[in-house]
Amino acid sequence: MDKRAQEGPGEPGGQGGQSGQGSQGVQGGSGLHARVLEALGPAITAGDYPPGSVLRTDEMEERFEVSRSVVREVIRVLESMHLVASRRRVGVTVLPPEEWNVYDPRVIRWRLAGPDRPRQLRSLTVLRSAIEPVAAGLAARLATPAQCAELTEHALGMVATSRGQQLERYLVHDIAFHRVILRASGNEMFARLGDVVAEVLTGRTHHQVMFTDPDPAAVTLHVRVAEAVRERDAERAEALTREIATGAMAELDVLAP
Repeated sequence: MDKRAQEGPGEPGGQGGQSGQGSQGVQGGSGLHARVLEALGPAITAGDYPPGSVLRTDEMEERFEVSRSVVREVIRVLESMHLVASRRRVGVTVLPPEEWNVYDPRVIRWRLAGPDRPRQLRSLTVLRSAIEPVAAGLAARLATPAQCAELTEHALGMVATSRGQQLERYLVHDIAFHRVILRASGNEMFARLGDVVAEVLTGRTHHQVMFTDPDPAAVTLHVRVAEAVRERDAERAEALTREIATGAMAELDVLAP
């Protein structure tokens, strides 16, 4: 069967579809796009294709058994992440890590799945240490009653799922808690880091960089942060969140040395 026929008429990059914008095109696209992207992206971030490597579209078509339109759409997504650049008379070239969009959630996910995981976790934890305490202090001043209620709900959810090796259920509340803190800060730049924090927490859980049950002290700190925000105590909210970040770094020293 012709490769283009396999794409289907309504899939992004196919004959009858419209190309997506950036990573959204593949997220909402076919399994073909996702399969190629999820092979190339992690390979690039893991160093299998060193900076300066040239990716030939004809070789990728043959390797993945897909059409040129699928390969081109995947390349557009990788370009949007600044992992590669298309250059005339050269082709698709892998860029050095300092040019990558390291805040892209999928780039974070791929790097956490690779050999550089310990350094990546530390880098992201340092970022969180710089941002989240400030965000918590702002949230104590600006959070709405609904956001305060959300924080309390998820803090209590973390308590309820912190025993009995319920890490996946705990993760849901943990991510939601930190998203609320960032949103409640009233700073749109902080709020956009919600996906970054979600990928960090998810990566730690899925790659076993967590104890089988969360540290009780850390769980308690989340409850106390929710209380400080609800009581409009900005100084205490910031200090407690800084303690959470310090504890997270200490755990990495044990679990991802």
